Amino acid sequence: MRARLLAATAIAPALWGTTYIVTTELLPEGRPLLAAALRALPAGLAVLAITRTLPTGSWWWRSLVLGVLNFGAFFSFLFTAAYRLPGGVAATIGAVQPLIVMALAARLLGERAGPARYTAALVGIGGVALLVLDGGARLDAVGIAAALIGAMSMAIGNVLVQRWGRPTRPLVFAGWQITAGGVLLLPIALVAEGPPGQLTTSNLLGYAYLATAGGAVAYTLWFRGITALGARDVTFLGLLSPTVATAIGVATGDPFGPAQLAGGLVVLASVTAVQLLPSRRRIERVRPHAAPDRPHPAQPTTCPARATSLTVATAMTRVNT
Repeated sequence: MRARLLAATAIAPALWGTTYIVTTELLPEGRPLLAAALRALPAGLAVLAITRTLPTGSWWWRSLVLGVLNFGAFFSFLFTAAYRLPGGVAATIGAVQPLIVMALAARLLGERAGPARYTAALVGIGGVALLVLDGGARLDAVGIAAALIGAMSMAIGNVLVQRWGRPTRPLVFAGWQITAGGVLLLPIALVAEGPPGQLTTSNLLGYAYLATAGGAVAYTLWFRGITALGARDVTFLGLLSPTVATAIGVATGDPFGPAQLAGGLVVLASVTAVQLLPSRRRIERVRPHAAPDRPHPAQPTTCPARATSLTVATAMTRVNT
């Protein structure tokens, strides 16, 4: 069961690894915040329209907090880094997320990682650096700070997903967060970038792909994996995203040398090693209201609405390089 859950969860960072090629080939240039908003809000509203289920009780404010951490603040800070850092620098900074998650899990969940997992995280950061880092990359203090805050934002969100659990089906749970993040992102995008101009068929196809495969589908699998397997180990799967993005880049003509090959192998070794380490967390299917501190179920509320060659955190970053 664990192997199947890992394989399904790994689909999410693999889909995120396609973001750069979709962005550069299908989306209008210079609109990363708009892309983030249109990636989140339409998908979230569509999920609400299909499932016709709204949060109840404390899950109203919890969904808002998770939506801000995992989407709104996450994308906003990382898109700030997009205009200040080369893609390789941003990707390498984003790879520190497993370290942040392990530290938070020890503090908030009582899950101590041990030296083997911390070593694997450091090795994974080195692998990402080999994959994408340019030796002549420039550094910018504001960009570095923004990238770190963005990685920390999603790390906190992932740990809170595990701490609070999942009160309903994975798709519904993801839809609540995506909608909340999209509602926050849309006004920021309109103020920072202005309203969208005329969109072509290619633009619409690109946004549709990011909203469905890269948004609703990927995050449903991701949050399902976190609640079943734990944020500490699942977060390492995010290192697969730059590996997939690099492979796509090579297939489309990007240069590929021994350093990139070594980096890819190091990343895969790091991810594999973590999953082979013994885990104290018991794998079980998450059921609604399984925990005693969760509110008793209410009848589902009918919804009136009808309805980012890098990681999702840094895919838009390459657009500026």
